[in-house]
Amino acid sequence: MDTSLFEPPAFIKLLANDVRWTLLQSLVSGDHRVQELVALAGQPTNLVSYHLKKLREEGVVQMRRSEADARDIYYSLNLDRLHEQYQAAGRALHPAFAGADETPPPAAGDPIRVLFVCTHNSARSQMAEGLTRYLAGARVEAHSAGSHPGGIHPDTITTMARMGIDIGGQHAKHLSEFEAQPFDYVITVCDRAREVCPTFPGEGQQLHWGFPDPTAIDDPTERLAAFEDIAGRLRSRIGYFLTKVTTS
Repeated sequence: MDTSLFEPPAFIKLLANDVRWTLLQSLVSGDHRVQELVALAGQPTNLVSYHLKKLREEGVVQMRRSEADARDIYYSLNLDRLHEQYQAAGRALHPAFAGADETPPPAAGDPIRVLFVCTHNSARSQMAEGLTRYLAGARVEAHSAGSHPGGIHPDTITTMARMGIDIGGQHAKHLSEFEAQPFDYVITVCDRAREVCPTFPGEGQQLHWGFPDPTAIDDPTERLAAFEDIAGRLRSRIGYFLTKVTTS
């Protein structure tokens, strides 16, 4: 008998570790710096760094330098890669597990209030607002704001239009417009905004999804490509986020 047929997939072995499982659970909701992951895992820095390296080697965790302080490293989940590996592991056990996931109906009640925050409220947070409104409909009330708002970048509008989403009714807003309002989730989408984002009333969660600033790119072709890349990554992340928050 070929015993290799009974070997679990490498991905299952990767997850079958308490520290790695804790790290993945900690990164599901948002990005974290290594010192935050050390605190969440309750393990020494060298051990956490070792397991983060293992997760990065499999492509399920990514790292990047902070825009706010290049000495800081942020870690985030590659949700699409994680989902792909999860489905492949299911297929290895039984072909029926490769089918599409069944999503339960959304929870009833008042819409979930979400605020996306970046520095200028010109690109990342505007795309996140538009994507959330488009994907969630009446289930979520989405807003965006900036710590130093300017106008919406033209490539933001162009990128959303290419995805079939009209954000013509959106405009740049300052964080102060929302400081007295409660939100279920406040999500910073740039590292600088995370450092200055105020605490909002209520018991809402503050999450961080860091993305590079596409407006900082001078070349028009490269800049638009960066916009489209971030929009695609935002759509994926928001899709997973909505599955979680609207079905609980």
